[in-house]
Amino acid sequence: MEKNSSLISIPVPTTFFLTAGSGEGFTLLNAFDLALLDAGVGDLNLMRLSSILPPDCHLIGKEKHRPGDGRITPVAYAEKKSNEVDKVISASVAVGIPLDKNLPGVIMEYSAFGGKDETEATTREMVRQAFAYRKRGLEKILSVVAEHKVVKNGAVFAGVILGYE
Repeated sequence: MEKNSSLISIPVPTTFFLTAGSGEGFTLLNAFDLALLDAGVGDLNLMRLSSILPPDCHLIGKEKHRPGDGRITPVAYAEKKSNEVDKVISASVAVGIPLDKNLPGVIMEYSAFGGKDETEATTREMVRQAFAYRKRGLEKILSVVAEHKVVKNGAVFAGVILGYE
């Protein structure tokens, strides 16, 4: 028997895009579903990943992905749900693009009670820190954030959707 024969292997993604959304729903799960729909990924099966952007993965426009077909889709994401009336919730993701395109990038996710500016700033700083301790040159940071004031059941979602050309 081969040493790693029981491991599942999926192709390495070659594209990515950032998206975010918010929702207010009947339950917390309905609110999260609405946030996914608002972000344009509500009819995909999201497979949560940790925080690495493959080398040579390139940014595409959100409109280039194929929504609505239930495909299993790799994603790194942040989310926050709350039923605390009038609370502000936010979620953000940030992607660090390395100077050396042969090295992987880093994706960071963060969510909190509070506004979008602080949440997005925190996520961007998390990327800077990740590149610093990897001793990797950082070309740029891309980020997106969602914010929502809870009426009854609210949710926010921010994700980096990975795909294949």
